[in-house]
Parts: sequence; C-alpha cells; structure tokens
Amino acid sequence: MAEKKIFGFNDLFERVFANLKLRNAVSGGEEMLRLRAYEKLQNLVTRGLVEKIGKEYRGTSRVHEASSTYMASQLDDD
Repeated sequence: MAEKKIFGFNDLFERVFANLKLRNAVSGGEEMLRLRAYEKLQNLVTRGLVEKIGKEYRGTSRVHEASSTYMASQLDDD
C-alpha cells in the first residue's frame, strides 16, 4: 500500500540516494543522478502513478505499478 505522505523532491532524492549508497549502487556524479531521478519522477506523474501538488509529490493508489516486480508480473501474464 502506498504511503499517505507527501514529499518534496529533495526529500525523495535523499531517501533514494541513501538506499542506493547502502546497496553500493551509486555510480556517476550526484548531480547527474539527481537529474535522472527528477526525470523519472516526472514520468511517474505523467503516467498518473504519482500526484504533483505544487512542489511536492504523493504516490497514488497505482504507484505500485512502477515497481520492477509489478512490471515482471505483467510480462508473465502475456
């Protein structure tokens, strides 16, 4: 289930960046990663999986559709 919290982009980025560092999955510069994260977030907004409220974001009930597990299950269904 999606969290009912609303996050600013910087808060979201810091959460993602910290998780990537824990998994040793950070490569390239932080600014490039920040740009890519913003682009991905805007893609989620366009797809209706995340709602933009001013400069803050909230996952919709469909946000789970962005996960790789969900995408893989959709491929298995075909």
